[in-house]
Amino acid sequence: MSVPSEFSPIHVLRQALIDCRQATLNQVQNLGDRLYYQQAHPDFSPIGWHLGHIGFTEELWLLRHCAGQAPHQPQTHRLYAADGLPKQQREQLPSLTDTCEALQQVRQRVLDYLPRAPLSQQARLWWFILQHESQHSETMAIVEALHRRKYHHKPLYVAHPTASSAPDFKSIKIPAGTFLQGNSDANAIDNEQPAFLQHLDRYQIDRYPVTCGQYRRFIEAGGYNNPDYWSAAGWQFIRQQNIQEPLYWPQQLSQLSQTEASHLDHHPVCGVSWYEANAYANFVGKRLPSEAEWEKAASWNPQQHCRQPYPWGTEPPQSHHCNHHRRLGGMTPVHAYPDHCSPWGVADMLGNVWEWTSTPFAGYSGFRSFPYTGYSQTYFDGHHYVLRGGSWTTRPWTLRNSFRNWYFPQVRELFAGFRLCERE
Repeated sequence: MSVPSEFSPIHVLRQALIDCRQATLNQVQNLGDRLYYQQAHPDFSPIGWHLGHIGFTEELWLLRHCAGQAPHQPQTHRLYAADGLPKQQREQLPSLTDTCEALQQVRQRVLDYLPRAPLSQQARLWWFILQHESQHSETMAIVEALHRRKYHHKPLYVAHPTASSAPDFKSIKIPAGTFLQGNSDANAIDNEQPAFLQHLDRYQIDRYPVTCGQYRRFIEAGGYNNPDYWSAAGWQFIRQQNIQEPLYWPQQLSQLSQTEASHLDHHPVCGVSWYEANAYANFVGKRLPSEAEWEKAASWNPQQHCRQPYPWGTEPPQSHHCNHHRRLGGMTPVHAYPDHCSPWGVADMLGNVWEWTSTPFAGYSGFRSFPYTGYSQTYFDGHHYVLRGGSWTTRPWTLRNSFRNWYFPQVRELFAGFRLCERE
């Protein structure tokens, strides 16, 4: 058998699988029992469940469906299947050591199968599995942050040497015109497909996501106590939950010096629901962008009249491009990566924090579910909103301009913020 070159699809996929799995193992290696076994929030499964689910899903699709192999541990189906046990019953788990061992056994069988797999027919499924692991690793990071917030108030804000001065806040004018929205590449998730031409009228979008300093003015002005800024559902939600600030609001802000506080002011606000993002937009007389407006500002190159997979071009995400892949351990100031804006000059569009849009989650025209109906289509219910851009913990395999995340408008546990558009 010939050895694949470093640029062959098999080699590229193999290395991505190895790198992604090592990142997963590194992520969980220092977990204590509480973080591994226990729920941190009723809507989120324990980290240990996500870890086992990664291996279960990989075996289900690549080894059982594609390779025709029998399941190695069929008794785990009800525990780890997404439609198996309710979240609150997922705390009776195999140990971290046993789960990691099972994970690696599945992965070795997958890597043994890869050289003889018909990638011309299966490539999309293999990339889906890689991204599935990446997505669950981010959910594990959220669960860890919720645990640590409850017990340690561990800060999620980190400094960056290139962001010593204040950001130059302004709105970027995007002229009217047609652009290519979506993604038809082999690595695209079903809800990104198919790519299509989309016309937008002119609009203005903020260069940066809304910062803690900007959002603090909303808090200090009594924004959480003024129903004028809130939708009826949003007002009911924050009243019932007694919410007065974002979930990941820096608790130490009032105890810092003016210099230290001003440094935190330049970080993106994080841990806000769609309701809070929309209320702040009303407070400042702006609006949330549609997901099409967000994507055009991130991806369309007006000089070359083409779509770019990343704001900076075609090179896959590296540490110098944006804040992602848990490399820095938290969020950086919004102006920390000035050399990697979109062609329009819009900054910090990938990594750091997810960004809410005004668009309800739905399939594009011509949508086809993959690899199963429930992956995206179940959530085309008019009650979920699209988020774009990724966060500081998003892995490079799910970090691109066309990637769509979706959640209910009341969810605050995500590493999510927002940027705004001018009202016409």
